[in-house]
Amino acid sequence: MLTYGYAFSITATAASSQDFVTIKDAWVRTTNPGQEVGAAYMTFLSAQDATLIRVESDVTKSVEIHNMSMENGVMKMRMMDTLPLVAGKPYKLAPGGFHLMLFDLKKPLNIGDQVNFALTFKSKNKHEFKQNIKVMVQSPAEASTTK
Repeated sequence: MLTYGYAFSITATAASSQDFVTIKDAWVRTTNPGQEVGAAYMTFLSAQDATLIRVESDVTKSVEIHNMSMENGVMKMRMMDTLPLVAGKPYKLAPGGFHLMLFDLKKPLNIGDQVNFALTFKSKNKHEFKQNIKVMVQSPAEASTTK
């Protein structure tokens, strides 16, 4: 179990330990009653070039990788099929940038709830491996003070 200031754990199945992607500073944003969309943030650090190819969660059937950027003074959000990770370079998913969108939430996400994610990565040699993490739901203010 790896702990980074949160109660979450990582389990991985891979050919060797060099295939692991370290995941830290993970949190899920709280939602309001009736809100059907949520967001998750975390930082990835891969020991080798890899690609995040799929994300699943127990709170929804649909998780997408998104990027937000400013274009001509307008904030644009785009879905990405995959998220490439360069070996040794931290890749931060944060509000206002790359993030995971959780669609059609089964219930509101409240502070202290735990969300399970299964993240599937593909290494440059095409080997797929999955990491399961448990992430706490926090308010943005809480997340910024616990890092």
